[in-house]
Amino acid sequence: MIKELWAHSDDRIAVRFAYEWHDHDGQWFRAYGNENWEFAADGLMHHRHASINDVPIKESERKFFWNSTGPRPHDHPSLSEWGL
Repeated sequence: MIKELWAHSDDRIAVRFAYEWHDHDGQWFRAYGNENWEFAADGLMHHRHASINDVPIKESERKFFWNSTGPRPHDHPSLSEWGL
């Protein structure tokens, strides 16, 4: 998953994100979305809202190829750099 900060204030953060996944039949999808968090005075998340759209893609159209258990490589393009 790649997330980019969209906006923030004292107690709110908005990000946009994208990730890729496949179903049991091997069909690949790219999920795009926006996520908004609101935090309580104690710093814990109070509200979370997300909007996610899954778009079928061909395996050859995949863009994210790092190990799913590790962090995204520092030199990997951002969502903006990919034009996503």
